[in-house]
Amino acid sequence: MNAIKKSLLALLGMALLLAAVGVFLPSRATLDRSISIMAPQATVFALLNDLSQQQKWSPWVKQDPNAQFSFSGPRRGVGATISWDGNVIGQGTQTIVSSTPFSLLTSHVDLGNSSPAMATMSLDSDGFETTVHWSLALDFGRNLAARYFGLVADRVIGRDYENGLKNLKLMAESLPQADFSALEIKEMMVEPVNIAYLPTASLPQAALISEAMGKSFFKILGFIDKHGLQPAGPPISISRSFSGAELKFDVAIPVRGSNLNDIGNDSDVLLGLTYAGPVLRARHVGPYRQLSATHAKIAAYIAALGIERNGDAWESYVSDPTQTNEADLVTFVYYPVTAIVPN
Repeated sequence: MNAIKKSLLALLGMALLLAAVGVFLPSRATLDRSISIMAPQATVFALLNDLSQQQKWSPWVKQDPNAQFSFSGPRRGVGATISWDGNVIGQGTQTIVSSTPFSLLTSHVDLGNSSPAMATMSLDSDGFETTVHWSLALDFGRNLAARYFGLVADRVIGRDYENGLKNLKLMAESLPQADFSALEIKEMMVEPVNIAYLPTASLPQAALISEAMGKSFFKILGFIDKHGLQPAGPPISISRSFSGAELKFDVAIPVRGSNLNDIGNDSDVLLGLTYAGPVLRARHVGPYRQLSATHAKIAAYIAALGIERNGDAWESYVSDPTQTNEADLVTFVYYPVTAIVPN
């Protein structure tokens, strides 16, 4: 009994010693890691601000492949929340509480029984590469056991942060490199529109494409006049395919008329309907020859946000080029997508 009593007293003494030491340990801990990424700042920010995209580079997903993850709130930005439950990574939630495109993101991290934490991701760029700083601030309060964890937090969690940043770098550098930070783009729904259209092909050269489109528009206007139809919107072109040597597209003009259903196919011009459903719409201002750069930015945007396309893109030429300065020409570019994701 004396041996047992001595053991219990020793354990009690050790517990008291640990508690006494714990009182004087720091009640807070911080860690910070950074990495440089050869990718536009907007692309990197998109991979941080969208929690479903975060999952693709997160260092903890592979650690616990059987863990369950669920999302709530908006998918991107303030209010976006992810919760997890796993045997290895435990339980917790992360909620984005501030989001400043394309430079700063702050999240509240609740680790269940552990102390809450604030994770901050800041970005800066020199125009060629983007540097990401990922920091974590832990507040243990009066939790003495957690204060002991604070002594090794930098080494334990810091290793995960380093692996996560490496994953982020690999992902960001594999995506299209166009900078879409200034792109005017919105997600919206569009309704079907009646069009008179003509399948057209051209070599992929701006002058030849313009010439082919001009000839097709002229034929379509003749068709509209012949059948007593009225133009019902700006002319459009719908991309169909590109083989590398030939670009195929439909040149079209929206139309209306009471006799649309009675018109037969008596020429190369056809009648049809445009796509209906969710789209991304980008606003391009400037010469038509610069539209390829806008398409590249849209492609980068789609890739960075993990958006799934759902059909052929089209351009709507809002401005009349005969009455508008080239620098002021407005063109809307539409990309069909599978769904609109609430922000």
